[in-house]
Amino acid sequence: MSQQSDPKPGPAPTRAGPASAPPAGVDAPLQDPAAPAPLPDLALRMRNGWLLALFATFCFSVAPPIARAAIDTGLNPTEILFIRMWLTGLLLALTIALTDRSLLWPGRRCAGIGMLAGLVNSLGMMGYFWSLTRLDVSVASMLFSVSPLVTLSVLALRGEPVTRRHLVRMLLALGGIWLLIGPGGSVDLGGVLLISISIVSFSAQIIFIQFFLRGYDARSVTLYMTLGMALGISVFWLVQGAPLAAPTLGGWAAILVLAVASTFLARLAMFGAIARIGGAQMAMLTPLEIMMTVFWSIIFLGERLAALQWLGGLLVLLSALLAIERLGRVRAPLRWRLIPQK
Repeated sequence: MSQQSDPKPGPAPTRAGPASAPPAGVDAPLQDPAAPAPLPDLALRMRNGWLLALFATFCFSVAPPIARAAIDTGLNPTEILFIRMWLTGLLLALTIALTDRSLLWPGRRCAGIGMLAGLVNSLGMMGYFWSLTRLDVSVASMLFSVSPLVTLSVLALRGEPVTRRHLVRMLLALGGIWLLIGPGGSVDLGGVLLISISIVSFSAQIIFIQFFLRGYDARSVTLYMTLGMALGISVFWLVQGAPLAAPTLGGWAAILVLAVASTFLARLAMFGAIARIGGAQMAMLTPLEIMMTVFWSIIFLGERLAALQWLGGLLVLLSALLAIERLGRVRAPLRWRLIPQK
């Protein structure tokens, strides 16, 4: 009678045909996450990622011109934001509840800090929307594109090295801003102040995310940040006497596009793009978004820029692009979009 012995460890024999299920009680082998994906699958994944990124960029780019069009119909900017943010928060909550209910409550820390970051950014949202009552959309968008540079400067206070390149980026941005609001044209300084408040507010929000919310699911953080923004804007809305004029059909259409397309769908597409091509690649589309916003403003709002303003805008965009590239290499990588929703 032959005596059976334990098989020696070694590679399992291979055979043709479909893979069979593992025996009962034996876990299926895990796929190595570091293993490269098959080339056709990787190409499809990258293509879909770029399509999602371009769709999100388009949705983000139309937000400022549509907001300006809604304001021109007589709607109060605070009223627009009030309806937009609460509608977006409702859509996000419903989507998460239907897809992964566990993300509705990520914990007290994530919910609390996320809402605090949203409250901070509500000031920025208010500043940006009210600046559109005093500035052309094209000028406001190009001024706002210095946000990554401001974020990088704030990070320098926490130990990030200040290099010659950072000084070059700063000089490019300052020169571009001077051409935009100085000799290039007559720009309302009150609107510039509102944009400055918006930039500082957004930079503070990014710092909150980077140092206190890393590791949490982006959908949960976005939900609570949106709720925080909605609460903050509600306070401004109440302080202003709760203005709630009946929007026209065009006004409702603008608000729905802002909430559904430029915030809700754009955020979902952005998350899908980042999962496929990475946050750095997504961030590199920011100058394209700004230029598309300028294009829509010229085509649909009839705005015009002087030659020196075009030069200033290009300098600001170049500075922003260099700052985004540097932010992708800081010690605590940013996993979020570097230009906020507008």
